[in-house]
Amino acid sequence: MFTIAQIKEAHSKVKSGADFPNYIKELVGLGVIGYETFVFDGHGVFEGSEQHKIHTESKYDDLVVSDFVNAEQFKSDLKAHQQGKTDYMTFCNDCAKSGIEKWVISMQKLTCTYFDKNGNELLQEIIPQ
Repeated sequence: MFTIAQIKEAHSKVKSGADFPNYIKELVGLGVIGYETFVFDGHGVFEGSEQHKIHTESKYDDLVVSDFVNAEQFKSDLKAHQQGKTDYMTFCNDCAKSGIEKWVISMQKLTCTYFDKNGNELLQEIIPQ
């Protein structure tokens, strides 16, 4: 069973979106099967086998997530982040401004899905291996 300390250690290595695939590989190695990250404060819910679930604490002061979704701006910001042009906090701020409430990772499907405040799926990407 993985711990919050292990999750924090893995996340500490992520400097930009370019580091994301290695982060996912490390989480899989720990036994994480999926997780959700909430944009408003950065907390996450990580799931493992046998109903093992842990909640991480807030990572930063609360952000205001826009009620208005700007999908095109989000896609542009996401691309920049994945290319290593922005850090994690910048990406979270960009998500909030574009109306992204959370993202959900599935290790089995190797997908990252972004949702708005109404639970609408805005984008699903395949995680590169």
